Amino acid sequence: MRRIAIIGTGYVGLVTGACLSGLGNTVICVDSDARKIALLQAGDVPFYEPSLADMVSLNLQAERLIFTTDVAQAVRDSEIVFIAVGTPMRADRHADLSAVRAVARDIGRALNEPKIVVSKSTVPVETGELVGSIIREHASVKYPVSVVSNPEFLREGSAVADFLKPDRIVIGTNDPEAERVMRDLYAQLGAPVIVTDVRTAEMIKYAANAFLATKISFINEIANICELLDVDVRAVCSGIGYDQRIGTKFMNPGIGYGGSCFPKDISALEQLAVERDYSAPLLHAVELVNRRQVERTVVKLERAMGTLARHVVAVLGLAFKPNTDDIRDAPALAIIRRLIDRGASIRAHDPIANNAAAAVFGDEVVFCDDMYAAVAGADAVLLATEWDEFRALDFERCAAVMRGNVVVDGRNIFDAQKVRAAGLRYSGIGLVTLQRWSDSATFYPPAMESPALAYASVGGAGHLLVE
Repeated sequence: MRRIAIIGTGYVGLVTGACLSGLGNTVICVDSDARKIALLQAGDVPFYEPSLADMVSLNLQAERLIFTTDVAQAVRDSEIVFIAVGTPMRADRHADLSAVRAVARDIGRALNEPKIVVSKSTVPVETGELVGSIIREHASVKYPVSVVSNPEFLREGSAVADFLKPDRIVIGTNDPEAERVMRDLYAQLGAPVIVTDVRTAEMIKYAANAFLATKISFINEIANICELLDVDVRAVCSGIGYDQRIGTKFMNPGIGYGGSCFPKDISALEQLAVERDYSAPLLHAVELVNRRQVERTVVKLERAMGTLARHVVAVLGLAFKPNTDDIRDAPALAIIRRLIDRGASIRAHDPIANNAAAAVFGDEVVFCDDMYAAVAGADAVLLATEWDEFRALDFERCAAVMRGNVVVDGRNIFDAQKVRAAGLRYSGIGLVTLQRWSDSATFYPPAMESPALAYASVGGAGHLLVE
């Protein structure tokens, strides 16, 4: 069993620490936030992630998991040091490596023996070389240090399961001994191991996120075209998904991706290309399509009610995905901001993320503890995050308490027939037909001559969506 330090106790660092300690290693998790460390020492996890609190508590009791603010002591007491700090997007759209640099300096100053330093943070290509140079620069004694890239592939909401049952483990190193140690560390998981040099491992992480984001924007683009052509995108997804080269995963149309990874990683990769005189048009288009999904959703609501001013919109779901309280770059929040700016009042509910969103909007939004309380008195309902509890929404009950009758299903989880049977008007992503929209003349602003014209304005050719 190994002695491990993990610097950074966010999603990646804490999940990695809890899981590695669960495999029998002694793990010291470090963070500069003393309040967070105090919570963790008491067994309280500062964010929601299924199964994580139980794993932290179990390993704390077994004394395999330790929390501290003392970086230097953690480094000295460990043979493997993981860097798991954040790399948010800077104003210039590059990855902010200031935390990575600071940790590298701390490791160098505390170096007391040969170490393996493992980068878990998502970082641009060449960062491993940067980390190594900073450590050597600040080390008083020049002990050998092997810098390894070991990217994470954890999904928020299933991070513990993803760690313990990974599709693959990527190890970026040219040091045979570091490779042996890393293989041994993960041997219990029985996953395929891919060994590359450090730069390639760093690129694998960026490429993986870029491809997944591309699939999401691709199917959203197809869904938008399906709406224009009166085609059901669900049948299209099924028809292409049977092709093993395409598959069905990440092929669910919606209001766009969010979270702490895809937006910043796509931007950072694009900027890496741009500064080397390559424009990366596909990556740029992926971002553009994703941003437009937010505006398209706002336009659907606006068309449905004629105006957003003085209307109440109930937003169900605030986190960027189910089973997490993470609201970073959540499409729901971007939509809410636009709705407020256009005069709408917002009532919102999320099973976990109400408090996080309330810290952003304050009293600009009414946050409800129950989904039916959010719907009460609303002119329209927007489903923004596909939590399981929303799948069981009783539309007869909704119709009885709503002031209006518009339902925009931003994740295509509702049964459109049940919605309509309750007397409500349904709109999904890539599911709308001209006949359905024309069921109510009030859906279109007075200037619209026909459903077809309204469709043109909502589609990619409309001036509202041009950026």
